[in-house]
Amino acid sequence: MSEQNIRDDPRGNPPLLATHLRAVLTQLVRRLREQSTVGDLTKSQEAVLLRLKREGATTATELARAEGMRPQSMAKIVQTLEEAGLLAGTADPADGRRIRLALTDTARGHFENGRLAKDDWLTRAILKSLTPEEADLLAASVPLLRRLTQFA
Repeated sequence: MSEQNIRDDPRGNPPLLATHLRAVLTQLVRRLREQSTVGDLTKSQEAVLLRLKREGATTATELARAEGMRPQSMAKIVQTLEEAGLLAGTADPADGRRIRLALTDTARGHFENGRLAKDDWLTRAILKSLTPEEADLLAASVPLLRRLTQFA
């Protein structure tokens, strides 16, 4: 092993492992995002849709607060998403003056199709890029990665 390879080997070096892991996971997430898009949406529009998918219906004011943006900016995002058929507003049952925004069936379909496209790409990548032994090693790392995501 050359001196350069020894310096780049993250085994036994947690800070270097963290750097390598962050970089490779960032690349993997980027490749997965490339596999599926919900049209030509901005990052802010995607963030709103993802928040609604995770947390359910809410008001534009609550969305603006959660996303750290001005209500006027959120109003433009909401209008664009409504025009695209991805969001729909209904009167709040507790206060009919408030409008609660939720994903439409079209938006849910885009998320499902996107998830399937990502799974398909990753399956093909595993089958074509890794040996069966390497795939088993990758499978064994999933619980470890899951534990890392739960670290507070």
